Amino acid sequence: MKVLLSWLRDFAPIEGDPVALGEQLSDLGMAVEQLDLLGEGLDGVVVARVLATRPHPDADKIQLVDVDAGDGEALQIACGAFNMTPGDLVPLATVGTTMPDGMQIGRRKMRGEWSNGMLCSARELGLGADHAGIHILPEGLPVGVPFAEAMGIESDVLYDLEINPNRPDAMSVAGVARDLAARLGVPFSLPDPVVDEVAADRIGAVGVEVDAPDLCGRFTARVLRGARVGASDPAIARRLTLLGMRPINSLVDVSNYVMLELGQPNHPYDLAKVRGGGLRVRRARPGETMVTLDGIERTFIGDDLLICDGDDRPVGIAGIMGGAETEIDDSTTDVLLEMAWFLPIGIAKTSRRLRLRSEASARFEKGTDPEIIDLAHRRFAELVAPSGARLEAGAVDVRGELPERRPVRVRTGRLNRLLGTQLAAGDIASLLAPIGFQTSVVGDDTEVTVPSWRYDSSTEIDVVEEVARHHGYTAIGRRVPRSPHTGRLTERQRERRRLRSLLVGRGLSEAMPLPFLAPGDLERTGLPGDGIEIANPLVADESVLRTSLLPGLVKALATNAARRNTGVGLWEIGHVFRRPAADGAAGPLPDEREMLGVVLGGRDASEAVQEWWAVAEVLALRGVTIRNEALPGLHPTRSARLVGPAGEALGTVGEVDPLVLESHGIGERVGWVEVDLDVVADLPHDPHVYRPISIYPSSDIDLAFEVGDQVPASDVERALRAAAGERLASLRLFDVYRGPGIAEGRRSLAYRLRLDAADHTLTDDEVAEVRRRCIDAVEGELAATLRG
Repeated sequence: MKVLLSWLRDFAPIEGDPVALGEQLSDLGMAVEQLDLLGEGLDGVVVARVLATRPHPDADKIQLVDVDAGDGEALQIACGAFNMTPGDLVPLATVGTTMPDGMQIGRRKMRGEWSNGMLCSARELGLGADHAGIHILPEGLPVGVPFAEAMGIESDVLYDLEINPNRPDAMSVAGVARDLAARLGVPFSLPDPVVDEVAADRIGAVGVEVDAPDLCGRFTARVLRGARVGASDPAIARRLTLLGMRPINSLVDVSNYVMLELGQPNHPYDLAKVRGGGLRVRRARPGETMVTLDGIERTFIGDDLLICDGDDRPVGIAGIMGGAETEIDDSTTDVLLEMAWFLPIGIAKTSRRLRLRSEASARFEKGTDPEIIDLAHRRFAELVAPSGARLEAGAVDVRGELPERRPVRVRTGRLNRLLGTQLAAGDIASLLAPIGFQTSVVGDDTEVTVPSWRYDSSTEIDVVEEVARHHGYTAIGRRVPRSPHTGRLTERQRERRRLRSLLVGRGLSEAMPLPFLAPGDLERTGLPGDGIEIANPLVADESVLRTSLLPGLVKALATNAARRNTGVGLWEIGHVFRRPAADGAAGPLPDEREMLGVVLGGRDASEAVQEWWAVAEVLALRGVTIRNEALPGLHPTRSARLVGPAGEALGTVGEVDPLVLESHGIGERVGWVEVDLDVVADLPHDPHVYRPISIYPSSDIDLAFEVGDQVPASDVERALRAAAGERLASLRLFDVYRGPGIAEGRRSLAYRLRLDAADHTLTDDEVAEVRRRCIDAVEGELAATLRG
């Protein structure tokens, strides 16, 4: 929807900076998509008369035009448009002119012929979107005078607004002006046309029938006599042009003008062409046809609404487009002017089905004002009066089914909760009154009567939106609304997701073996053969429920090894099934547990321990110890049990037994971690504490201790961490050694400690002090010996 600032000022004393006014329009919900300053850049454009036209000798798409620019001399212009003839008046941009779009006009050759200026289209002048040809000017303008002066063009502002479907009132200049006047706090008034009516003559013979009252809520007709069809008033033609409509003649242009101004579509019929002297509104008969004003024959169905003449022949598609047979032309003298209210959904369906959109249908689809029809009739008569047309007294007014407009109760408390405001009932009334909503305060609530031009507003939430618009969206604090949480992840589910993210991030791949094993699979992996047998297995080779994740993951490694794909790291989160407790306290069902299993092809027990510590870190577990112990299926001297703070059995860590690997055809060492996630879920979890990274250089020290095989490496690590304190950035076991130089039943554990400080670079003395404390702690607590 395009509106001119000067046209808005016909309804209210609107003043201010055009950009600031545009911002107010946007804040009111009518977003300004484009703002154009008009009447600028026309200096140097004059009125010229076409003297002659002739072909360009070397170009088919250019012609040479001789024009008189006011000095009586022929001036040659090369032009790419062919819509002018000798005698036409045209706008000429003379040499040296700067056009509204910034283009400089100079004297230049076009295919060898001189062009001494440029003939302009409406778009090049900033007066509309028409660029199909040269803008032909009305007759009677003096040649040689400035174009802006001859056309009465003054500086103006053109706003191109985005109008939402729920704003039928904003589909008119008056509606936009009403909203803006309310925001600015200035008075608003509709025009009060002064019309000299003549005595009724032909209106008495005009009959109107409405056979579809559900689709046509009101239908009116009035007669104008003595009209002379000719060129429009230049002021009307200019406004129509700027709003994107092509001027046609004095009657049709006034019809469009009233529609744009008041939002009421209308249709003037040549009364002499209306058979039967009247109109009938009815549903179409299936297969019925009519030629519309655009020259296309349309075929209708039973849901379409037609305007027919007294002989029941279609003369228009209700609310969309008139028929060609009753079109206004130069011979028209008496006019039958029709204005109506049609059901929006009916117009929308027909318009979409016929793929026929018009300015009228765009307004009827949103809902027009049935009460403005009388004013629109008088406004039409006022604007055509200069052509000699006079409005007859009396009108035909047939009523159908108009929408019922019940008062709407607005609850102040609900409005404030929805908008996040602290408005009182009186504030609500003061915001609604300037836009025509009648209000009465009832206790803490407000009883609102919605005006006839707001077909879209019928419920409490519609009125709340109006209050929000005029209170100002920018005045309402911005906040992200809290959405209801109909479901969320449990802490167990979040832990599971964190584990998956960790393991994938550490370069491991997820495996999904079946929980069913073949008889003997448990024994092949060194586990007790006490698996639960399935009474009715789908496959005989899958008849045993697994008691550990080890068989399935080792099989997966074996499959990769058979294809020469070694060094594979796999993980699985799955369920294992063990026999119920002998005392029957847990019932007859299997003891089903969720486990985490990790196999590390080509890696040893120390790297398996590192994987465990990464898992413990992401789950924020503290106080878990690694207790050396020979376990089924694992290396007899490279396996350990994970024990919780209160002695809970959390799982196992170490290396898979070489005999198990050999039986599966795996020729590399394999690290192993298995964790009972059900037990872990019941353990206390420490909060995650993040340590800032030091910007200063770190220092590394390596310490190797000889300890007994019964001393867990985790105990050595715990002693080192406690002794190093806040200086410890990281700790890693990088070597385990048994062999020459190490006593029987003992092993060497080598650790790398990285030390730093948050506020400075550690000195040699500080590093030496930490080293001394670490050695003393391990040797004193664990009967360990520092290796040289």
